Amino acid sequence: MRVTLLGTGTSHGVPSLDCMIDDYARCPHQVCRKAEADPRHRRTRCSILVVVNGLNLLLDTSQDFREQMLANRVRQIDAVLFTHAHADHIYGLPDIRSYSRGGKVIPIYGSSPTLYALQKSFDYIFHPPAFVGGGIPQLAPHVLEARGQVEGVEVIPIPVEHGNAEGCQGYRIGGLAYLPDVKVIPEGSLALLEGLDLLILNCLRPRPHISHLSLAESLAYVEALRPKRCLLTHMTHDIDYEVEEPSLPPNVRFAYDGLTVTV
Repeated sequence: MRVTLLGTGTSHGVPSLDCMIDDYARCPHQVCRKAEADPRHRRTRCSILVVVNGLNLLLDTSQDFREQMLANRVRQIDAVLFTHAHADHIYGLPDIRSYSRGGKVIPIYGSSPTLYALQKSFDYIFHPPAFVGGGIPQLAPHVLEARGQVEGVEVIPIPVEHGNAEGCQGYRIGGLAYLPDVKVIPEGSLALLEGLDLLILNCLRPRPHISHLSLAESLAYVEALRPKRCLLTHMTHDIDYEVEEPSLPPNVRFAYDGLTVTV
């Protein structure tokens, strides 16, 4: 199984528009300025691509979906799994139309609240008008809230708490687990995360946040779950990998856009 980190940033991305407007005056460690020269500091909105059994499984369609597909030369998408319906994780969906040409229907999966929110946000896709002037993606929604099959691949949803995001969940595929937005992992979900080869986990910033894991909180979950390897993702400009990474445990690293790993 091959995993590509398509995007590793939060809803603001890095560099942040706020920092650019303020001429980087309030940017911690000047990460947004550094991003102009160092691509490892540049973070588009969060998403991953999992290639398993010859299938391309996309997790979330971020607001930077189009650029991520171009940057990584992704030529096919066989299914999409949505973690939740916040804008930075779903608003690239219209551009998936390029992957459903010729009548191809792309199955999409998520919790009931997530799929409901998707259909409200993109009514024209799920209830197309009689007159269609432009391309509309051909999608088939499927509720996935318990262990099940996605195009023949076993997938385990991992329910998590993330602010007011109803139905938010990560996913486990074999030895991989992906939890990009989380504040609390309930006890029942922790039991689904034992024996991981790779955990990709939310790590917003060093300071605490009301709906995301801080660096210390992320590392506490890593200590409890003991995956062979952990990549931290969904990071703001507060995370400077050059400053923070030397103090991380040996099996933990900060992810970056375009990173590809084998599980």
